Amino acid sequence: MTEEFILETRQLTREFKGFVAVDRVDLRIKRGTIHALIGPNGAGKTTVFNLLTKFLAVSGGQILYKGQDITTHKAADVARMGMVRSFQISAVFPHLSVLENVRVGLQRKLGTSFHFWKSERTLDVLNDRAMALLDEVGLSRYADTVTVELPYGRKRALEIATTLALDPELMLLDEPTQGMGHEDVGRVVELIRKVAAQRTVLMVEHNMHVVANLCDTITVLARGSVLAEGPYDQVSRDPRVLEAYVGSTEETHL
Repeated sequence: MTEEFILETRQLTREFKGFVAVDRVDLRIKRGTIHALIGPNGAGKTTVFNLLTKFLAVSGGQILYKGQDITTHKAADVARMGMVRSFQISAVFPHLSVLENVRVGLQRKLGTSFHFWKSERTLDVLNDRAMALLDEVGLSRYADTVTVELPYGRKRALEIATTLALDPELMLLDEPTQGMGHEDVGRVVELIRKVAAQRTVLMVEHNMHVVANLCDTITVLARGSVLAEGPYDQVSRDPRVLEAYVGSTEETHL
């Protein structure tokens, strides 16, 4: 693998009791780009994410990150190497403040990731960096707000801030605009565009308008295999892709 690609899979496969959910998938994610995985429901998108981030074991094939084979690495090891995932369902602490949520993410820098009993004073050294991250995602005025009180779209922005706290080189975003109204979608799209300026983003996304306006490269999965790949204009005209979406229950269309 050349330096041009930060992540590569070779013949990536996952079987569940004889059912092949991911079937010999080859991916190559270029550094500094926004790359989308799309496909009808059941295409294998989330399973691929789970394989990449080690929440599932690989049945066959290889995963290479920055040229290193990470196929058998543990999830925590992959995160420490700079590949960090955010989740489809907001993964923040609802009863902590917005600022406290980001500070939890930053604790790794102090080597106290699991020391939730650390004194408030110990964590105060993280405040400046936490506030800078909140400013980056447009949440600085919500710093003292209890997270459960945030509107849904702002919670997703907070989740991106907590992901950024881990200083990722590669961010994996699982349906970052799911369940959002139009205004929130626009805000999160601009946020992703902003944070992607300094890093690589791989995302699963159903909203084709988001994909068309945000992503450099799109990989279309169908029945666990790669159906097509390229920029949106090319992929959206591919007869195989159009056929895969015919009769699907997707809310958005190519």
